[in-house]
Parts: sequence; C-alpha cells; structure tokens
Amino acid sequence: MNYKLECEYRTLREAESGDKPRERLERLGIEALTDKELVMLVIGSGTVRRPVDEISEDLLELLDRTPEAKTEDIMLISGLGRAKASAIEAALELGRRRSHKKPRSITSPEDIYREIRHYSSREQESLVVVLLNGAHEAIGTFVATIGLLNKTIVHPREVFAPAISKRAAAVAIAHNHPSGNIEPSNDDKEVTVRLNEAGQILGIKLLDHLVFTEDRFYSFLEHGLL
Repeated sequence: MNYKLECEYRTLREAESGDKPRERLERLGIEALTDKELVMLVIGSGTVRRPVDEISEDLLELLDRTPEAKTEDIMLISGLGRAKASAIEAALELGRRRSHKKPRSITSPEDIYREIRHYSSREQESLVVVLLNGAHEAIGTFVATIGLLNKTIVHPREVFAPAISKRAAAVAIAHNHPSGNIEPSNDDKEVTVRLNEAGQILGIKLLDHLVFTEDRFYSFLEHGLL
C-alpha cells in the first residue's frame, strides 16, 4: 500500500476493536446497528489524526441538531472533506426520498417510544422533541439539547421555536438515560412542568415526556405527572 495513503487513513477495522459495525451487519442485520454504527459505515474510514468513531460521533451530533445539514455544514467536522461530505448529504437526501410519505400516528407512549428509541445509544443525555400536527401525526423529530436535563440548560425556546416554525399543534419530549435507570429525577420533573406551562401559553400541547433506554421507558403521562 502507498505509505502516504496508509498514514492518512484508518479503516473501520483499524479504528474499532471488538465486534465491528460491518461484522454486526453481516451477523445480525441492519436493524441491529446503532445510529453511530450506521454513520461509521457511511463514512467508511477516518484519518491519521481522527479515527472513524470520533468523526461519527461529531457527525451524529450535527445531524441530531440539524437533520437537513448540507455539505458545507458537514465539512466543518474535522476529518470530513468535500467528497465524503457530499456523499453523506446525498445519502441523507436519498433516505428522505425513500422514506414513508404518510406521517405516523401517535396515539400512545409506545408510539412515541418507537419514534425515538434509536436515540438510546447516545452517550450523553439528549432531549428529543417529536413534533405533531393536529391529527397527532409525527411530522418531525429533532434534538433540542445535549447534556444533563435541568431548567438552566433546557429553555422552552429550544423546544417550541421549531414547533412554531413547523406549525406543530403538539409536541412530545423524551430523553435517554445512559445509566439505564428510567426513574425521572427532580430536574426531569421540574423541566417537564416548565415546558408544559410554556406550551399552554403558546397553545402547543405537551403530550408526554418519556425517560427511556434501549429496552424500556417511563411515561410521565401514564404516571399521572402530565
């Protein structure tokens, strides 16, 4: 192999030890892969300074906050040049074109959980917002904040500004607990009260708040906290 190329790139095999995304894909199928593993497969390789898993984490955080990120946005991530950034934008657009056209109806906490469950693999707590139209159909999902939930970090504008711009009639919020414990903290409860009050003022109903992991969730609505 050309020495320069060998120094410049790290393959998935070099960047990751243990059970690698490609091996998991072959063994378990595409549905078993986490969002990060899917991103790693799309990127393919890292650079001599940054392994592919680090680049993937940065890209995933960008896509969480900006689902319609463009090539120029993606290129701001260290390790991604124009060629890879263009390929990533093309893959995102292809996914949007091939996705289901009919919005999915939200009638229960389980429906919300299905929309946001793939965020459970995030290493930090992420507050995910599901936007709903007047028929309670999911019309969009985005990450409002990343980090421990408290009323200092979570401001209502981060949740409701996109809801207003998308003409949403209601929202459901959820956040992952990387620890695996789904019991809500006092901060979780305070944030919920604050967002519920803000939603009432704006006329955008807060339907539920889920605390979730990969295999279970806690619903504020089901426990009488909303």
